[in-house]
Amino acid sequence: MTEQRRSTPKSIRTREAIEAAAKELFSINGFERTTVREIGARAGIDPSMIIRYFGSKDALFARVATPDLELPDLSATDSHAIGETLVRHFLAQWEGEKSGKGMTVLLRSATSNEDAAERLLDIFRTQVFPAIARAGPPDTAPLRAGLVGSQLLGLALARYVLRLPPVVAMSPDQIVRSVGETIQRYATGA
Repeated sequence: MTEQRRSTPKSIRTREAIEAAAKELFSINGFERTTVREIGARAGIDPSMIIRYFGSKDALFARVATPDLELPDLSATDSHAIGETLVRHFLAQWEGEKSGKGMTVLLRSATSNEDAAERLLDIFRTQVFPAIARAGPPDTAPLRAGLVGSQLLGLALARYVLRLPPVVAMSPDQIVRSVGETIQRYATGA
């Protein structure tokens, strides 16, 4: 046994093993297809320990998730198509192949879980803000990014978490047209 291993309490080593296993499996399989049993097996612990340490799979995901939104480079996008580009990209992230990556869980959890809220703020700081900053005047970048974030998170909450019937019934093209205009105005400051 190494000196560091002996000096690190077992509970901390267990928590770290769970987090490492969860991060790896969530990134490979997505949230929906990853089970607590698989995480336990990968971490070399009984799955009940995951619930003991984190309370639920959702809370564990909120703790370790750092989804990559893979936002397009808006400086290379036609300035009149930024809103449409962002909304199409947003819909692809939430409804396309990458939809199992857990953004719904993160959004749902953020209202009651500090780790989930911090993850969403981190995504905003490291991914959304820099992308929006390149789409318009630098002095208004924080406000523009905040407005874009509020619009897209509001849409996500209505469509994917609350499942408001009129919003769920909208086709992707309707959403791109309706929300894209607002996002265009917010993103560019025009």
